[in-house]
Amino acid sequence: MKVGVVGTGGMGNVHARHYVNMPDVELYAYDRDLEKLGAFCKHHGAKKTDSYEDLLATCDIVDICLPTHLHKQFSLEAIDAGKAVLLEKPMARTVEECREILDAANAKGVPFSVGHVVRFFPEHEKAHQVVVSGEIGDPAAVRMRRGGRAPVGSDGWFQNPELSGGVILDLGIHELDWLRWTLGECTQVFAQSVRANFPNLDSNVQGDYALITLSFESGAIAHVEATWMDPSGFRTTLEVCGSKGLIDFDSRNAPSLRTHTDSGTRNETPNHVSTDPYYRQLRGFVDAVKNGTEPAVGGLDGLKAVAIALAAIESAQTGKPVKPATS
Repeated sequence: MKVGVVGTGGMGNVHARHYVNMPDVELYAYDRDLEKLGAFCKHHGAKKTDSYEDLLATCDIVDICLPTHLHKQFSLEAIDAGKAVLLEKPMARTVEECREILDAANAKGVPFSVGHVVRFFPEHEKAHQVVVSGEIGDPAAVRMRRGGRAPVGSDGWFQNPELSGGVILDLGIHELDWLRWTLGECTQVFAQSVRANFPNLDSNVQGDYALITLSFESGAIAHVEATWMDPSGFRTTLEVCGSKGLIDFDSRNAPSLRTHTDSGTRNETPNHVSTDPYYRQLRGFVDAVKNGTEPAVGGLDGLKAVAIALAAIESAQTGKPVKPATS
């Protein structure tokens, strides 16, 4: 299976180091920055393509690891060429762009997936399983947090909210996707954000901290913190309160996942704890393409995550609750 990675920055390198451990994958790459492309191919043993058109003519799977504002263009070209597409999250910058990509993939009948990798992190996957199994009863309230230092580099696009969507669309979307996957459809979002002027923050960043409150069709509520103002390193937390118990997780603690019920507290052993979640995500998509099965994360999942994130951004700007777009 010939896989082409488009974009040789941080995410492209993360993906490449896992593809090279798959015996059935032949790795190709393309980047407009020829110096970065050469270093990438030398480091990973990938084959260099001279243009995006060359990569499309060569590869079976196109893995797009480009800045968010370029997702639509490169996805549509790959889909039009009949290629299977794995697109890094967020799916696109607007719901309309997401819909255009999704409609094109459906019309062409090509495999398509969005890289919501948190679904493959062992603690988050196990927490999802515990919740949907009903062990802690009906989920009523969820608290989640994700954050670290403000990102730097990436040629300036990452901290430009017009290009990346900022802390909500790029960072908080991980939790928003997990919540919808676990609790069902979101009906309303209320958000607030603040700019703390943390070191390394570009002047055009509108907020480096966001607090998002979500309501769901099930009646459950959740709040999500997404932050770029944590100097102590990257951290994620999760707590789900149900009618029969509670499950919690803190990435700084070990064992980090615990279930609390009337029967007592149990330290959970997540599935696949020894396998990198990025490897599992990529391996799963390669297998889905080979076997003709549905990818674990579909294009509609990607679209709805973006819709929730954009509703949160609108709410933070207007100070009013917002219903996520449905189409």
